[in-house]
Amino acid sequence: MKKTMILLAGYPATGKSYLCKQILEKYPQFQVISQDDMKEALWDEYGFDNMEEKTKLEMLSWAKYYGTVDEKMQKGRMLISDYPFSEKQKGRLADLAEKNKYQMITIRLTGDIDILYERSRSRDLDPPRHLGHLVSKYHLGDEMEDRSKADCIVTYDIFRERCMTRGYDTFELGTLIEIDATDYKKINYPKILEQIGRKIESGGKE
Repeated sequence: MKKTMILLAGYPATGKSYLCKQILEKYPQFQVISQDDMKEALWDEYGFDNMEEKTKLEMLSWAKYYGTVDEKMQKGRMLISDYPFSEKQKGRLADLAEKNKYQMITIRLTGDIDILYERSRSRDLDPPRHLGHLVSKYHLGDEMEDRSKADCIVTYDIFRERCMTRGYDTFELGTLIEIDATDYKKINYPKILEQIGRKIESGGKE
């Protein structure tokens, strides 16, 4: 089995976390590396009082993320990570893959932006969503009863602009598997899992 890292990429609110769980159930040898988890942990540990401090923690989380990827790759672990990856991350990930002789598989999820925005907004308003994503000032223990009033909540125009300009829908590194996530019911998860299985067994050479 070839050393592999799977990148669950594409637009936000396309079900990356659900697909990740499906993959882990089928291939439990994969280990999750989550930049979001690292960022949220830093928010809880240090807090932030403005966007400048929030941005610094974001940068720190990326440094930790890349360091963890490199560390795990050096140990030969099978890795999986989900994020709306773009050109910002591509170079660094490509360098790590080349350095550690890893096969990369990109699963790029896209879909109808109007539908994805509604999913994204519902997720942001859901209490389990970390409040730090929605505000410019946060410290552990903070709560907000009406999340729709958060000062950093993503509007439709911002969501669409990000999807249209950041290259979420063009990102790819290594083998590419594309999925339209507009309607979850139409996604053939068994077929995707089968494709992944062929790639990790064959080293991408089918």
